[in-house]
Amino acid sequence: MATGPELSLVIPVYNGSRTIGPLVEQTAKIFGSTSFEIVLVNDGSEDDSERVCVKLAEKFPQNVTFVHLSRNFGEHSAVLAGFTQARGRYVAVLDDDSQNPPEEVVRMLDELKRKNYDVVYGHYIEKKHSWFRNLGSRFNDRIATLMLHKPKDLYLSSFKVMNRFLVNEIIKYRGPYPYTDGLIYRVTRNIGQIPVEHRVSASGPSRYTLRRLVRLWLNMFLNFSIKPLRISVYVGLLASCLSIVALVAILIDKLWITKNVTVGIPTVLGSVVFFAGIQLMILGLVGEYLGRLYLDQTGTPQYVVRYSMREGSKDQSPTNGR
Repeated sequence: MATGPELSLVIPVYNGSRTIGPLVEQTAKIFGSTSFEIVLVNDGSEDDSERVCVKLAEKFPQNVTFVHLSRNFGEHSAVLAGFTQARGRYVAVLDDDSQNPPEEVVRMLDELKRKNYDVVYGHYIEKKHSWFRNLGSRFNDRIATLMLHKPKDLYLSSFKVMNRFLVNEIIKYRGPYPYTDGLIYRVTRNIGQIPVEHRVSASGPSRYTLRRLVRLWLNMFLNFSIKPLRISVYVGLLASCLSIVALVAILIDKLWITKNVTVGIPTVLGSVVFFAGIQLMILGLVGEYLGRLYLDQTGTPQYVVRYSMREGSKDQSPTNGR
């Protein structure tokens, strides 16, 4: 009975035609003496990434698997698609722009085996992202600490190595808008991290726009916690208490302090606007939860595979993440 390789390296590719070739070549040299595979997932790239990845799959038929998604589904969906194709006992996730040195995977894998972790994250010694990307990362880290109850000193980076147990649990998730780190933290607390090098992106400025960062934040904020709903309850209670205090203060001021003061339309309008804003915020929050539940029940896919290539053969039967 054929067994899978020792290590699978999952690399989501988005407009990485200039960087993915050298990265695969370098990775093949580093792990050439071990049993490994590279799973490339083209996430709806708008450049020649598909053609480049096909050539790499043809050049390294025994080591490179290529998965071509029908459109752009986002990094975490692409990673999940790669997990379903990965066969290794251990699975690593790297970026396609060479910011994550593949040689660091060796150290991370050794740490995982030595301490029997389920996952080991790479904690960047010095981040080479732009200030905007670093600001977004810090904000997401704070939200993850609040929503997922992770330790403050644990950095949930995209560079990680996992064991097969954890990967098998992650791919059981069937909801839309997956968030890989949220799924990891839902399964295990047996997590390690080591300092790793972070290189300057070979593809230029970060492709993470404000929209992508907000979408990532919402996935973490809404998909893996009901804390926002609890917070909305506290906000409503706080607003009610403040309104009672304000009414009592107005009454005291009218009766004993400034008896001639006029309590009229401005006060009423201000109160109405304040409470209407709180109500709209809470309704919007509930609506977001209901909308995601609706998308889940109607079968919104995590991703759709147009075709895949393994060992030089092409499978054109479409599959999805449901």
